[in-house]
Amino acid sequence: MKEVKQFFKGLRKGMQNFGHDIALIINTILLTFVYLIGVGLTSLFAKLFRKHFLETKLSKKDSYWSDLNLKKKPMEDYYRQF
Repeated sequence: MKEVKQFFKGLRKGMQNFGHDIALIINTILLTFVYLIGVGLTSLFAKLFRKHFLETKLSKKDSYWSDLNLKKKPMEDYYRQF
């Protein structure tokens, strides 16, 4: 009886290790696929349409700060903003 119990303990531990190894492999493959699809396609489309998400070129005034548009708006523009 002790040998059967020990066998099932070893089987359980082995299956647990196998499950962890398979999960590691599958998660790595899936995350790589999602990263390539998400970031890769976004990058590809951004390059095709010449979209720059960050302004990294310096303007004539040698500063990265952008000017704010602080003009007064009509009161109706402040209602239902979202």
